[in-house]
Amino acid sequence: MDTYRLALIGFGNVGQGLAQILSERGDWLASQFGLRLQIVAVSDLLKGSLYDPQGLDAAALLAAVKQNGKLDGVQAAEHGWDALRTIAESNADAVVELSYTDLKTGEPAITHLRKAIECGKHVVTTNKGPIALRYPELKALADARGVEIGVEGTVMSGTPSLRMGTELLAAANITRIQGIINGTTNYILSQMESGATYAAALAEAQAKGYAEADPTGDVEGFDAAGKVVILANLLMGQALTMADVDRTGITRLTLADIDAARDAGERWKLIGKVERVDGQVRASVRPARLPLAHPLASVGGATNAITFTTDLLGDVTLVGPGAGRLETGYALIGDLLALHRKGSK
Repeated sequence: MDTYRLALIGFGNVGQGLAQILSERGDWLASQFGLRLQIVAVSDLLKGSLYDPQGLDAAALLAAVKQNGKLDGVQAAEHGWDALRTIAESNADAVVELSYTDLKTGEPAITHLRKAIECGKHVVTTNKGPIALRYPELKALADARGVEIGVEGTVMSGTPSLRMGTELLAAANITRIQGIINGTTNYILSQMESGATYAAALAEAQAKGYAEADPTGDVEGFDAAGKVVILANLLMGQALTMADVDRTGITRLTLADIDAARDAGERWKLIGKVERVDGQVRASVRPARLPLAHPLASVGGATNAITFTTDLLGDVTLVGPGAGRLETGYALIGDLLALHRKGSK
C-alpha cells in the first residue's frame, strides 16, 4: 500500500470536495488502486491552519468548517502555520495548491508552487493562474527537482480534457482544439436563447452561484483565455501568454443577435480555440455562431465541452462538467493517481 501525505493550501469548495471524497471513498480508493491519500496539513487564510504528521481526519475537517467556518477546533500537533511554513516544514509528499485564482499575477499560487517544488514535493492544483502564466518555468523547475505537477482541474474540472490530449490523443497529432470552457457564459447564452435578456440571464447565473458578484473574468473571456493558454502550452508545446489570445466576451450580444442565429439554424457559443495555421499557432476566445449540427452547439447550461481535431481520428469531442465541488475534487484524485502509477512517491 502506497501512502501519499497531502498538504492542502486553501480549504474552500475544492479542498472540501477533495476531503469529502477521501472521507467517503478513501478506503475504496486504497483497496482498488493500492493508494492511501492522507491529509496531514491544511492552511487557509480565513479558516485557519493545522498540521499533524500522523494525519488529519477528513470528516472532522469538514464538520468543523460546517459548524463555524473554522478549523481551530480540530485537534492537531500544530496550529497557525502560514502557507509557506506548511509547505516547507510539513511531512507532505504532495502539496495541493487551492488558493484563489489571479490571472494577472498568478500569486500567491506561483510562490506556493515554486516553494513546494524547491522542497522536493509534488504539486497538484486546480488554480489556473500559475499554470496559464508560468507553466513552462514551473515545469522546468519540477523536472530539475524530479517532481511532478498535476494540473488536470485547471481547464474542465474533473472532465479529463488535458489527460485526453497529452496521453490518449498525443499520437493522433492534434491540429486544433476548440471548446466551451466557461460554464458561466454558456449558461447565460442558454438563458438568452430561452428569451432572457443578457442582464436577466447574468443575474440568474449570479443567483445560482455560477457567476461572481463581479462577473468580468467570465463574461469578458479572461477565464476562457487562461484555459486556452493552458491547452496551447500543454497540448501543442507552445509558450503562449494571455496577451497572445485574441479575446472578445459576450457582453455585446443582444437578443436580436440570438434570434438572428436561431433563424439561420445556428446557436451562439463562446468558443475558446487554439489551432495551427500555416505553421503558426493562433489562440482566440470569441462568440461564434455554430450550426445546430455542430457537436458543441447542443451543449447547454453550465456544461463544458471540447473538440480535438486530429490527423488520424478526425474530430473527438469530450463533454462533461466544468465546475463543481466534487467534480473538481475528483480532478485532484486523478492527478494523484497518475503520480501513483508513475511510481513518483
